[in-house]
Amino acid sequence: MFESNKMNGWISHFIFLLLCIFNMSMTNSNVLQELSHQEYVSSVHPRKTSLIYFTKDALPSVFFLEQLEKSVEPLKDYGISVAKVNCLKEDVSKYCENKNAMTKAYLFRGNVMVREFPTDALFDVNAIVANVLFALLFNEVKYIATMVELQIVEDSVKGRSNLVFVYVQAVGIPEHRAVMEAAFVYGAQYKFVLTTEVAMLENLGFEESSKFSARLFFCHCNMVTDTSQQCRRTLMEQPLTTLNIHRYFKLMEAPLVAEVTGNPEEISSVHLQLGLPLVFVLSQKETYELDKRTVDHVAWQLLGRAGLALLLRDFSKVDVPPNANVAFKQPSKGAPVKYLALQDAGEIIALVEHGIEKEEIQDTLEEEEGEKDRNDQDVQDDQVAEAVHRNKKTELVLELVPSLTEKTFHTVIAGTDHAVVLFYASWEPMSLAVLQSFVEVAMKLKETADVLLSRVDCAEWPDACKKQSVTYFPAIKMYSYGENPSLYTGMLGTKDLLRFIMLSRLPCPLKLTTVEDVEGYLSGQFHQALSHCNISVLGIFSSDMNEAREAFVEVGSILKGYSALGIYFEENVQHLSHRYAVTLPALLLARHNEHRIDGISLSNYNAEDILKLITQKSLASFSEITVENLPAYLRLQKPLLILFSDGNIRHSDQTVILKLVRDKHLETYATCWLNLKNTPVGRGILKSYFGSVPLLPQLVLVDLHSKGQAFAFPSDQTVTEANVLHWLKKIQLGTWNPSTVIADRDWKPPLPDYNFLGTMDAAVPQFAAQRIPVHFRSDVATDEKQI
Repeated sequence: MFESNKMNGWISHFIFLLLCIFNMSMTNSNVLQELSHQEYVSSVHPRKTSLIYFTKDALPSVFFLEQLEKSVEPLKDYGISVAKVNCLKEDVSKYCENKNAMTKAYLFRGNVMVREFPTDALFDVNAIVANVLFALLFNEVKYIATMVELQIVEDSVKGRSNLVFVYVQAVGIPEHRAVMEAAFVYGAQYKFVLTTEVAMLENLGFEESSKFSARLFFCHCNMVTDTSQQCRRTLMEQPLTTLNIHRYFKLMEAPLVAEVTGNPEEISSVHLQLGLPLVFVLSQKETYELDKRTVDHVAWQLLGRAGLALLLRDFSKVDVPPNANVAFKQPSKGAPVKYLALQDAGEIIALVEHGIEKEEIQDTLEEEEGEKDRNDQDVQDDQVAEAVHRNKKTELVLELVPSLTEKTFHTVIAGTDHAVVLFYASWEPMSLAVLQSFVEVAMKLKETADVLLSRVDCAEWPDACKKQSVTYFPAIKMYSYGENPSLYTGMLGTKDLLRFIMLSRLPCPLKLTTVEDVEGYLSGQFHQALSHCNISVLGIFSSDMNEAREAFVEVGSILKGYSALGIYFEENVQHLSHRYAVTLPALLLARHNEHRIDGISLSNYNAEDILKLITQKSLASFSEITVENLPAYLRLQKPLLILFSDGNIRHSDQTVILKLVRDKHLETYATCWLNLKNTPVGRGILKSYFGSVPLLPQLVLVDLHSKGQAFAFPSDQTVTEANVLHWLKKIQLGTWNPSTVIADRDWKPPLPDYNFLGTMDAAVPQFAAQRIPVHFRSDVATDEKQI
């Protein structure tokens, strides 16, 4: 027994000694080595990669050496050694002779220098690891700066492999290191592309892109067989760490949709193993094709956030509730499978995105719908009042918009070149909402000396409002010296009102007298007010074209404050006619955002035709459709070709549509795009067309004025010139079926008007009879007969 205990003691001491030796060796292996001449020479052999820092200072940068020492262990994992050489002890190479040796570190493969790094670029351990791996993986990771370069790389891998496109704010940050470490492992499997250009994020539709330190997109190019098709891109939403990237790639490699049979309780997947839910769409023979399309659509929407499986009821001997069409399985161990009855694909997506965990989501949806109805009743016909009530604590700087009375009105108006007056009622919600925008405009114009913004409360000074022919409120009028007051009829937001005021300060049309003035006007730099316009219109006439010129001047008086109009009729006007290939009289439309000028010859000289022409042509070739410009699009009486997008449109899609417009292939259509983030009602529109929101972006042709049909561009095709034209040709020939036919019906309020008098009558019935007309009252009729 004693001998046994003694032996055990020796074994314990021996194991402890081994651990100490191992720890010491590990510790020493992670220490930054200082090499002698002989050690440096022997360390240089063809198969070895090393990062060497040559120091000539007895006291080199302590911080840099600390970071260099921290990089020893992570770089050792990639077969890269890190060391320093003290040139004061031994002058071992030409690198010691370099007077800037202290400011650089060198990467060697064998005795060949691969890259030299300024020590400023190696500012911490992340920067050291990222830069070293970036230099070694120059074949696996390509740096790009433009969308054209990205398209070229995508085209080169289509049908062969997938692509990983990464944006990082700067080289050397932790996210850059994580990407390089992932590229070291997956470089043979995927093509990696890196950029630090924030403009590329903006081209992909990311607003406020400067707030992102890094973004990673997985481009599904392997599945693309037609080089004209676009690779689908899936955004990684988690922070860029090595572990998250590895986990994300596992999800991307998993089957998009798994077809399964059996009990969902017993089915596992890579998504469940990685902590994501698994959604089963329950199908049967009769609905299999439709269910397959639905689950494919949902799978792309939820890629990287949940797994999708198509469960065939006919081959699954499991007790599934007959009305259920979806099963939801959480990744937590022992969590029961929930069987749900959902209405469409959008509810499946909401189930995952919002993490609803109640037993029956349908109950929750019904509660939310009921709450929505109650809220609609609360704010029906009074949503502005609700908004004003919500913002009632916001203090307005009313000192910027002095209040006018009946006595002070004319004195104040006469004392300024341009006076803008808001006529409102202090008790009315719409007036208070507009007052807030009015004050915001005043804040922007407080340094503009020739503009005064003021207000008149019609509740206190009704006579002042009556004398100014104000018949409703809120109403905004602009009084310019020597001109009749103009009533503002545009949108009541800050931006539109500010544009109206700035443009109203200019004559309309603005007379230009030199070619230099014309060039400045068409470039938008002639006057500060023109910066508020995307389009400037210039009428060019010869001096004897009095009828056309007078019609154009009349149009200018109508559009003053809403459009920028200029006029030029000097002797050298023929020079402009030849330059822009137009016959006089003509209009020049400068589209500042598109950096182009269109010339249009005038065939009709009356003001009505010129006004109609300017209104139509002022719509940009492919602009965002909004509440403000929707009426202008509808007045064109053309089918709407709309690109629905969840954010800014992609650069490639915009290029294709604009090219088709310039080549006059789309003259019979009104082309536009709708940003669902700016105009959320677009989701409801898509849902009414297709039953659910399709994968975005989605190109749709809507013919409102003829047959009320809506056609969807095929989701499996890329938006290219050939594909779009082929699709439109099929629609014209009647061989492409519409996705829906929009019913021709009246637009009515979603709820009936609230019957205030009926409510009062129910509370006090005896007063109701007093409002009945005399000739309908039975007691009066009886008395008349008796008489």
